[in-house]
Amino acid sequence: METYYHPKDLGKFADMGKGNKELWDKFMSYYSSVFAEGALTEREKALIALGVAHGVQCPYCIDAYTQACLEKGSNIEEMTEAVHVACAIRGGASLVHGVQMRNVAEKLSM
Repeated sequence: METYYHPKDLGKFADMGKGNKELWDKFMSYYSSVFAEGALTEREKALIALGVAHGVQCPYCIDAYTQACLEKGSNIEEMTEAVHVACAIRGGASLVHGVQMRNVAEKLSM
């Protein structure tokens, strides 16, 4: 099936380093450090990343962190709950911005 996002492109992610190796190396060093075991386990970080991937709606990240979650021992129930957390935060953020809309509407209605 043809889609706008090509699943095979995820494997080309490292190609982004071809344009500026120095910045790519810095990003990868930071990225690796972020996902290393620390106060949070690698499994917990993968679940967070899965939720964020859904929040920012990145199909490549969704694929990558679904796989990472499974590899690090998460199950479908935990992963689904992480997606629901992302949904709740994204929905709440949309609703709280409604306060801005109400403020502007009230100001313009004066």
